[in-house]
Amino acid sequence: MSRLCIRPSCCRSRSMAGGGPIDCAWRLCSVFLAVMASSGEAQELEPRAYSASPVGANFAVVGYGRSTGQVVTDPTLPISDVSAHINALSLGLGRTFGVGGRQGLVTASLPYSWGDAEGNVGEEQRRITRSGLVDLRAKLSVNLFGSPALTPAKFAQRPRERFILGTSLAVAAPTGQYEPSRLINLGNNRWAFKPEIGLSVPWRRFYFDAYAGAWFFTDNSDYYPGGSTRDQDPLTSLQAHVSYTFRRRLWLAVDSTWYGGGNTQVDDGAPSGRLSNSRLGATLSVPIIGGHSTKVAYSTGASVRSGSDFESVAIAWQYQWF
Repeated sequence: MSRLCIRPSCCRSRSMAGGGPIDCAWRLCSVFLAVMASSGEAQELEPRAYSASPVGANFAVVGYGRSTGQVVTDPTLPISDVSAHINALSLGLGRTFGVGGRQGLVTASLPYSWGDAEGNVGEEQRRITRSGLVDLRAKLSVNLFGSPALTPAKFAQRPRERFILGTSLAVAAPTGQYEPSRLINLGNNRWAFKPEIGLSVPWRRFYFDAYAGAWFFTDNSDYYPGGSTRDQDPLTSLQAHVSYTFRRRLWLAVDSTWYGGGNTQVDDGAPSGRLSNSRLGATLSVPIIGGHSTKVAYSTGASVRSGSDFESVAIAWQYQWF
């Protein structure tokens, strides 16, 4: 089983360091940078995920992405030499709010994906096409230090933060298209939860981010070819980003992630072996006019053991209002 997922965002920043009223919207679409493979949610690349924003901001996002390569590789599947071309369209909503005097953010996104893949099943080469909804994604985050809940007027007058410490909980719900008789699916037929902690440090025109988290998965009790149970160990995820602000709302980031663990097993079969993969990418944020902005992102597998040897290109549009 494989999960094809995308989550978009575009945002703008208010200060030269990038802390702006829509900067936090990038959290709406971390998966926008990578169409998911078997390692799933850990392949996120999400710059400025805990940047400061005023409360009461609403935003809507529409994004499109395309991934090519070994997008649908799952170590528990009897397939090899995979080549796929996957497209995804995602719609998302988000809102900032105050909680206990701190800045909070809630986001949700629903992707739709379509594409084709070919590979060898045993000694036979096969080609499949898929289209349909992917698992719903939602995320709740709170900045614990360095980013109090401020109205837009007070936010514009605030001093620059020395650093921001935040935490979040992401949830992937089993709403995507899934049929147990299929080797490749758009949905995972399970729940997944990711607690995370993140640190952001603005310095002059630069913005440094580092996050650490882990995905925890429930069992898929109706796995291929139907009636089998697939379980997966927790998957540790680390991210690091460095971005540079050229002018207000225009910035470029270099992104990296590493994820490890996630050993899978079907019934009493042999375990698949743990993952240990990394990805690199870049993100460009460009203002348009008023509350509109756009973002372009690229990522590729850097160090690959299984399921990360693919390239992704994505673009997203966002509108923000209070």
